[in-house]
Amino acid sequence: METLLYYLPCVYAFFACIGFSMLFNIHGVGILICAGGGSLGWLVYLLSAPLVHSDIVQSLFAAVAISVWSEVMARLRKCPVTGYLLVALFPLVPGGGIYYTMEHAMSGDSAAFLDSLLHTLGLAGALAVGVLLVASLARVVSNCRNPVPR
Repeated sequence: METLLYYLPCVYAFFACIGFSMLFNIHGVGILICAGGGSLGWLVYLLSAPLVHSDIVQSLFAAVAISVWSEVMARLRKCPVTGYLLVALFPLVPGGGIYYTMEHAMSGDSAAFLDSLLHTLGLAGALAVGVLLVASLARVVSNCRNPVPR
């Protein structure tokens, strides 16, 4: 029963990413690669929970895992990274946080609004930093392997 708590959300993320892959006009094996990245991200997010006890750090770890997955798959298939990355990141986007931030803003609850806003920005920032770290590292490795002639 315990393992079901880890696998079921990953299956949901897999199918959600299949839907977004169709929306982004990704074909063939690329759909499964995007969906695999989304489920991998949720698995890393869930498995890192007992280690860090912070959903912002969990999001960072999941974004790093998704970014590495997307970079490797894009290199193997000779496709752009962006399609794989965007679709796989969708399950981690803090949509609920955005909704509740706006709900608190509309109701005039300043303290709850600021708390929700900062937490949502932290989650979104963790996703951006995770992608940035891996993309920068991939560019450095690529430039070291194939230096630009001067």
